Amino acid sequence: MKQTLFKKSWPLWLALLALAGCTTTPSVTPGRPAPAIPSGADSASPAALPAWNDQAVGDTIQGLRQSCRTLQKKPAWSGVCREAGALAENDADAARRFFENRFTAWRLRDGSRDSGLITGYYEPLLNGSLNRSERTPWPIYGAPRDMVSVDVPMSQRNRGVLRAKQTGPGRLALAAGGNIEINPADFPADPRGIRMKGRLSGSRLLPYFTRGQINQGSIAGSAPVIAWVEDPVELFFLQVQGSGRIQLDDGSFLHVGFADQNGYPYQSIGKWLVDKGEMTLGQASMQGIKDWLAKNPQRRDELLAVNQSYIFFKQLPGDNGGPIGALGVPLTGGYSIAVDPRYIPLGAPVYLSTTWPHSSEPLTRLVHAQDTGSAIKGALRADLFWGYGTEAGMYAGRMKQQGSLWLLLPKGVSPGAAL
Repeated sequence: MKQTLFKKSWPLWLALLALAGCTTTPSVTPGRPAPAIPSGADSASPAALPAWNDQAVGDTIQGLRQSCRTLQKKPAWSGVCREAGALAENDADAARRFFENRFTAWRLRDGSRDSGLITGYYEPLLNGSLNRSERTPWPIYGAPRDMVSVDVPMSQRNRGVLRAKQTGPGRLALAAGGNIEINPADFPADPRGIRMKGRLSGSRLLPYFTRGQINQGSIAGSAPVIAWVEDPVELFFLQVQGSGRIQLDDGSFLHVGFADQNGYPYQSIGKWLVDKGEMTLGQASMQGIKDWLAKNPQRRDELLAVNQSYIFFKQLPGDNGGPIGALGVPLTGGYSIAVDPRYIPLGAPVYLSTTWPHSSEPLTRLVHAQDTGSAIKGALRADLFWGYGTEAGMYAGRMKQQGSLWLLLPKGVSPGAAL
């Protein structure tokens, strides 16, 4: 099943997410962020935005209606949401007048900069089954029953052997005199967090199994299987994205999303291939990696095991709509973005002015801030959701453009009050 995301003829560019993922360096220091809209900044009508009159603004109304499922509870948004719900589906002129009459546009900045990095993400679509077969031998695992976690502050990582006690199913807590021994030096270093994931062996906590060990069957008896899929490489990229859908034998879809992780930091297999001289940086796309695997099938397990991180999934509710974003509503392909909520309030419309992937051709669109991401940091950082399936993945993986953002808020609402 193919979803048409954009009414535009464009080559299907290949994904770079395997090489770099969605990583960026935050442009702000920890603590209270600098304002993205300086005090005294000028505001404008949406009608003054670049290429505003060229927009098919009616296409974005569905995204706003999704946001309004949450925003309508706020007094400043209740009237706007009622009016959005009453708009005719195909009346683009009415939709344009609605935004012009009801909203103010505020240009986002980061210090002296007024443009930033715009990337893309998508929802993978895999073929699979609820039953293991010769066609579908690869499991999508749920969270293992034998995996336990414990929070160990960085200040205690170099203090030798620690003691802990069990505080609940799958949970330990550091405790002097506890009956479980933990040696932090045994665990992978991950400066991003303090949580360690492991498994009990007698009275010791050992690191949890790596991707290579899991692929060899080490958790076959301790983790539920949500579904079985055809292709281990597509399963790998499903884990990179963190959510997706499985098309089952009867044509129905099973939605899966992130449940847990085995405690190892993500490692790029594309970068590994470049570092080993197996390909150039320009070749290190998703398709480039697949082509390399087709020529070197005997090295598939070696390559995938480079990324020791392993994602466990859970079944998500829903029909054939998009995945659920951080706002708690389904994402709309081509019209939802992930943002840093310290600067852009979740649910707000955002006018995006950037370029098409691997191109200088303008891409301007009224989108909606409905999701967040660990790599999405700063006022001018956004991740455009392209939809689901192969085509969406090809657009998303190639999306690494510069762009500008305008925050749209109901008239009378200041940016500071909206956060």
